[in-house]
This record gives sequence, structure tokens and C-alpha cells, in this order.
Amino acid sequence: DAGHLPAARQLPQGLPAGVFNVVTGKAATIVGRMCEDARVRAMSFTGSTEIGRLIASQCAPTMKRLVMELGGHAPLIVFADANVEKAADIAIAAKFATSGQDCLAANRIYVERPALKAFQEAFAARIAGLKVGSGMEPDTDIGPLMHERAVAKVEEQVADALKLGARLAVGGKRHAAGPLFFQPTLLTDVPDDALIMREETFGPVAAVTAFDSEEEVVARANDTEYGLVAYVVTENGARQMRLARALEYGMVAVNRVKITGGPIPFGGWKQSGLGREGSRHGMEAFTELKYLCIDTAA
Repeated sequence: DAGHLPAARQLPQGLPAGVFNVVTGKAATIVGRMCEDARVRAMSFTGSTEIGRLIASQCAPTMKRLVMELGGHAPLIVFADANVEKAADIAIAAKFATSGQDCLAANRIYVERPALKAFQEAFAARIAGLKVGSGMEPDTDIGPLMHERAVAKVEEQVADALKLGARLAVGGKRHAAGPLFFQPTLLTDVPDDALIMREETFGPVAAVTAFDSEEEVVARANDTEYGLVAYVVTENGARQMRLARALEYGMVAVNRVKITGGPIPFGGWKQSGLGREGSRHGMEAFTELKYLCIDTAA
């Protein structure tokens, strides 16, 4: 009963009882019941591609409408005409926000060979300056990972990349701040067959590799089951438009990082999701189209 809640927690005036509900408990049990219940006509889920596939299969018998924002494995492509300092700032923001635990995180960083050395130096200096610590401290840049499995996965990806010939430029191991902390890390010369180039990272590890042509980097960036967001840094206007069309991603950010907001049709292609969140497009999965045909003849 909203009337018995403290003033600060009361429901918005006019919102009917039962419209907004919070259900807590074991996720698999709760979601499973929602999936199988025919009264639930649409579901929206944000999470991993693995769980998204499971939910979609459980919803198939009742033919529910689905909106899913799933995993990402974003490429960040830096061309030689870009301002190196600006590109390094963009890479820091795109990779290390929320300690790299973000579906929008730039995990695969491709740099055109003439700019590679300068970019890596600028990027490495910024990574080395990131502060690791408690998220309650206002000047902390990198906090803990969500659980031990996440730390182990990051360790595995780093070890695999080094085994395949990548070079460690910064970091590379657990941080002394605690068992769930990992050092902000930069790997260079990372081969495309390394785990970190094939799997979503979800941690503070950046992988950098070189490319030599636009056609080559587009093919490498698209060679993934994911398609949520891609980042492009170039001052060439024609190239900006070509890349926006050629990259198989639901969202492409050019010379910037922040792309979210209420008016934005947020969502991905391929295994990164179904439908969109936000904007008028975000309402489509929650509406049904009805066609009415009336014969008005006498």
C-alpha cells in the first residue's frame, strides 16, 4: 500500500496499484515461471548472450515478444589521421568505464600501423595512471570485479594472449588492493586468434593490434558473433560514413564514447540482442499491430 510508505518512497501519483512490481528471489525460478506463463506477452532482458538464448528458448512455446540487450565485444578502430591524444582519451573512456565491466566496453582496439607506436605510448601512459581502489572513493578509476570467476577469466585471457605472442605493456596480474581487483592492463601485438579477441572480456584489460587497410579492419571487426557497438576515430568524413555503413553493429560511435540516452534506439545486431531499448523504436515490441478492413458498401 503506497499510502503507508515514507513520502520519499511513495509511488508516483496516478500509477495504478500492481502496474510496477519488484520480485526478488532465485532468478532461474522466477524467470522460468514468467517464460512459461502465457499471460506474459512480452519480456525485456539485459544480460549475457548465453542467458538471453536460454530465455528465448523458454519463451518460444508461448511466442512472446522479446527485447534483449545482450553481450558485446566492441571494436575501437583508430585511423592514422586521428589526433593521437584524443584517440587515447576515447580509448580510456571506452575501455575502462566501470572497470571494463560493460557491454559497451571497447575490447578489441585496432590501430592503423603508422599511428600505432604513438597511440600505444599515449594509451599506456594513461592506463598506468589509473587509480585502483574502493569505488566509495571519489578519485578511484578502477574498482573490483564482480566475482572470482570474472578475475579468473581475465587472468586466462591475459595468459592466453601472451602465450600466442602478445606483449605486456602495462599491468597483467591481480592487484594488491584485494582478491577481486585486477591491474589495469595493456596488451599489444595481440593476434586475432587470442581468446581476448574472440570472447567478451568484462574486465580492465585492453588488447591492441595493428591494421593496414580499411577493408582489412572492417572484415576483422565484423568477424564476431556480437554486434552491439563499434567505435571509430578518424577525421575523414567520407570514411566515417563508409565505416558507419560497413560495420555490422547496431550502434556506431564516431570520435566519441557516450551514445546512450532516452531518445536513443539502444540495441545490437546478431547475437547482441533483439529489438531496441529507448526511443519510439523501443515501444514496438510492446505493441500489437491490428488491421481493420470495413466494407461500407450499401
